[in-house]
Amino acid sequence: MEDQLTTLDNYLAAGIHIGTQQKNADMKPYIYKVRDDGLYVLDVKKTDNKIKEAAKFLSKFPPEKILVVSRRQYGQKPIEDFAKLTGATAIAGRFIPGTLTNPNLRNFIEPDVLMVTDPRGDGQALKEASKIGIPVVALCDTDNATAGVDIIIPTNNKGKKALAIVHWLLTRETLRERGQLSEDFVSLEEFGES
Repeated sequence: MEDQLTTLDNYLAAGIHIGTQQKNADMKPYIYKVRDDGLYVLDVKKTDNKIKEAAKFLSKFPPEKILVVSRRQYGQKPIEDFAKLTGATAIAGRFIPGTLTNPNLRNFIEPDVLMVTDPRGDGQALKEASKIGIPVVALCDTDNATAGVDIIIPTNNKGKKALAIVHWLLTRETLRERGQLSEDFVSLEEFGES
C-alpha cells in the first residue's frame, strides 16, 4: 500500500490501534502493548498485513458470493459501500436467523465466504457460516474470541473512523487484487460517510 492514506500515522489517526481494556487470549498475538490507562493497543503493522491477506483471499471469490455483515451502527455504511463497489452482498443491521441455513426463508442466501465487523455482534452470522462450512473473515478487537474465524483483521471494530478506513482499504485492495481498481476510486472521505 504505497500512498499516504495507508501510512501507519493515518492508521493511528483513525484509531484502528485502540483496543479495549479487556483482552481475549485469541488476540494476544496482535497486541502491541498495554497503555497506562489499561487500554490494549493493537499492532498496526499486523493489521496492515492482515488487510492485504484478507483482500487477496476475498478477491478469489465471485463478488456475488461474498457476504458482508455488520450489526454495529458504525459498520453499516462501510459494509454497504464495500458491497456496492466490489459486487458483494451486504446485510446491515439485524441478521435474521436462518439466513444461511434455512432454504425456506424468503431472504435465504448461499454465500461462499462471510466477512463480519464483530464476531460478538455478528455472532448469529458467524455461527451459521461455521455450520455450513464457509470461511470467515472478521474484524476483531482485543476482547473478541476468534473461534470460527479463518482470517483475523486486528482492529478497533467499534470506532466510526476505524471501521471506515479498514473497509475502504479492504475495498481498494480487493479491487486491486482483481485488477479492477480504477484511478477514480472513491476517496476515503466519501467512503462510509452517512
